[in-house]
Amino acid sequence: MKINNAITDIPGIQVGHAQDMDALTGCTAILCPDGAVGGVDQRGGAPGTREIDALRPLHLVDKVHAVVLSGGSAFGLDSASGVVQYLEEQGVGFDVKVARVPIVPAAILFDLGIGRADVRPDPEMGYQACLNASADPPKNGNIGAGTGATVGKILGPKQAMKAGIGTASMDIGAGVVVGAMVAVNAFGDVIDPASGEIITGARAADVGPLHIGAQGYFADTLRVMKSLIGRTALGFASRGNTVIGVVATNAKLTKEGANKVAQMAHDGLARTIRPAHTMVDGDTIFALAMGAKKADVNIVGAFGAEVFAQAVLRAVYAAKPVAGLPSATE
Repeated sequence: MKINNAITDIPGIQVGHAQDMDALTGCTAILCPDGAVGGVDQRGGAPGTREIDALRPLHLVDKVHAVVLSGGSAFGLDSASGVVQYLEEQGVGFDVKVARVPIVPAAILFDLGIGRADVRPDPEMGYQACLNASADPPKNGNIGAGTGATVGKILGPKQAMKAGIGTASMDIGAGVVVGAMVAVNAFGDVIDPASGEIITGARAADVGPLHIGAQGYFADTLRVMKSLIGRTALGFASRGNTVIGVVATNAKLTKEGANKVAQMAHDGLARTIRPAHTMVDGDTIFALAMGAKKADVNIVGAFGAEVFAQAVLRAVYAAKPVAGLPSATE
């Protein structure tokens, strides 16, 4: 199987982006029209979600037909309605005899402060994301749910940096593939797990022109949090954060297994974002198992964390400067 380092390397997965570049917001639809066993693990204190209870073990529905990642804060949950409409028109959904009901969990991030707060992803944008969906490798960076994503906000939005959305995948043997897609809008800094160095994050207030790697360029969120300034700033930095994403595989998993993989994928988030899972983040990861290959859930989960970490790094390296905020590769 050819690997393109994208979540669409999982057969049956399609991805579509839609965005408003003037308002700096957008949404991403990860479609699995044939159905995928779904799971979810939500951490952090500020989530915005839809239909995640259906993914818990012991509940009736065991397959989902799409996952939506969206900007727009809670308003952006409306974009999932457009995805539901599109899938119903395609005859996709849970058969309740009188209709087919598409199961479309969703999660949002806060991007209202970077563009226009009065323009958010809506059903029309969600529908357009479906029209744009394909099995081709999706674009990374300032697109879809990553359009208004930023990171490193402990010193306020002016000292933050631009992030975005990213995808990655890997073949873990025996024909099993694990992929991920993540929109990175974290309160904390993004770290290269290989070196432990900050790639992008809160910038020191006294730094002039961008010079990545310059001593003192990054404020280092953990260091700031120990200071009086940091403790004070936390009271004003409680809005505007969350990492949302999906880890998918062509392995056959139970509903419990899919939830376990979503849980383990958070290890990849924690390896690349410091700090992670704070009360001012709403970190949410979905899992999708397409059910074609036999695999040990422990192996799938372990590599799910690895590929999720890679997707985080691609999200920030693909981001472009916007709204006066620099990016990692500027």
